[in-house]
Amino acid sequence: MGSRQVTSWQDKNITVAGLGVSGISAARALAGLGAVVTVVDNGDGDAHRARAAELEAQGITVRLGRLADGGHAGEVLPEGTELVVTSPGWKPDSPLFEAAAEAGVDVVGDVEIAWLLREVGQERRAAAGEPLRAPAPWLAITGTNGKTTTTQMLASILKAAGLRTAAVGNIGTPIIDVVLGEQEYDVLAVELSSYQLHWAPSLRVHSAAVLNLAPDHLDWHGSMQAYAADKGRIYEGNTVACVYNVADPATENLVVEADVEEGCRAIGFTLGAPGPSMLGVVDGILVDRAFVENRQKNAQELAEVADVNPPAPHNIANALAAAALARAFGVEPRAVRDGLRDFRPDAHRVAYVDEVASVTYIDDSKATNTHAAEASLAAFEPVVWIAGGLAKGATFDDLVQNAAKRLRGAVLIGADRALIADALARHAPEVPVVDLDRTDTGAMLAAVREAAALAEPGDTVLLAPACASMDMFANYNKRGDAFADAVRELAAENAADTA
Repeated sequence: MGSRQVTSWQDKNITVAGLGVSGISAARALAGLGAVVTVVDNGDGDAHRARAAELEAQGITVRLGRLADGGHAGEVLPEGTELVVTSPGWKPDSPLFEAAAEAGVDVVGDVEIAWLLREVGQERRAAAGEPLRAPAPWLAITGTNGKTTTTQMLASILKAAGLRTAAVGNIGTPIIDVVLGEQEYDVLAVELSSYQLHWAPSLRVHSAAVLNLAPDHLDWHGSMQAYAADKGRIYEGNTVACVYNVADPATENLVVEADVEEGCRAIGFTLGAPGPSMLGVVDGILVDRAFVENRQKNAQELAEVADVNPPAPHNIANALAAAALARAFGVEPRAVRDGLRDFRPDAHRVAYVDEVASVTYIDDSKATNTHAAEASLAAFEPVVWIAGGLAKGATFDDLVQNAAKRLRGAVLIGADRALIADALARHAPEVPVVDLDRTDTGAMLAAVREAAALAEPGDTVLLAPACASMDMFANYNKRGDAFADAVRELAAENAADTA
């Protein structure tokens, strides 16, 4: 499917798959443009019914749960459907989409709809008294890890430059609501997942970055090749810059394969000294050799490593990628520095919790895959590692091999902890391992106590699970909260013992 034009949404029969945040946003927006909207979802709980009632009050049809014939609402294509708009998590091989393909009906995502509605949003704002302007350019970011942090860093830099911006897409306010909302923007910092990119064939952004590529969500995409191809969609049609990771050649390969606008440049970022058309680090300084005159010989100082919070290697890489996109948009060096200084990472991303008995406790519950955990482990030494959860088909040999020399010990929890235990036995047999045969939420306190017993003064106890959380917790936030609560309880016990 290529780029499309929709002349009118009036009376167009559209089926929206999913009653989550993005589905509700799409349904309301399209109904407001005159489309005849039906929302389908296999769920039928109290929360689903409450959301359905709100949409039905706006004239939107909602079909939930099991149908009279025994099938499920989310598997049956409503008669007369002309377009399906899917929520990001729905797999490409879902029965609904197979039925759409048989009927010759296109399937797109919320990002595609947002992209197509940009002109509508501008016309609405002009009707409300704003000058009619071209839609705000998108600076887009994807990758296996670091997307949210980098997008937020970019938004901070753009704001420091005095630009009206927001971090949107896979984070924050649904992107359709931003495009159609009253607020006028100069530029948008857009985080995009591989799911969203899969369903966004028309997307053509100003500049984009792929931060890294590692196996993830392969159950959804079917293969690493398909996953990488969906990530690479972000570069299609770029007009100014395709930003890639010098340390991850697969990201540069995606740039080479992309069909971009004439004059669009490949811009690398590296933790080492940068070559021409790159950003990198020299003597603790983030420098730009891409957006300067005579880049063969000159470099522009942007910020100090100390301006990055936290200054862990993977986060410095995030900062360089954000800086590259900002510089591609014409942002001055001072704004890069000020934006990085102003940025504060979200909770559960390499977050300091406390120091107890001269041992530091770090919460990186957001490290839900091996690539993220490896980056987190590389930032500390020695480490007592708390890991485990749902592996999502991942293997752990490479992770353990690369981290082995940093490990003081490991404490394993969760449904798939045996996979990590086996990798530790193969590649780090000298590292003491505590295997907690538990998947209840109370296991986190036990894990923290076991980690404290393994740690020595000066060590770091690091929650970097390398797994998803849903076997034990509602999400990674709840897992991180449980870790922080357990550390606080440990600190109180320690204070009482030393009083």
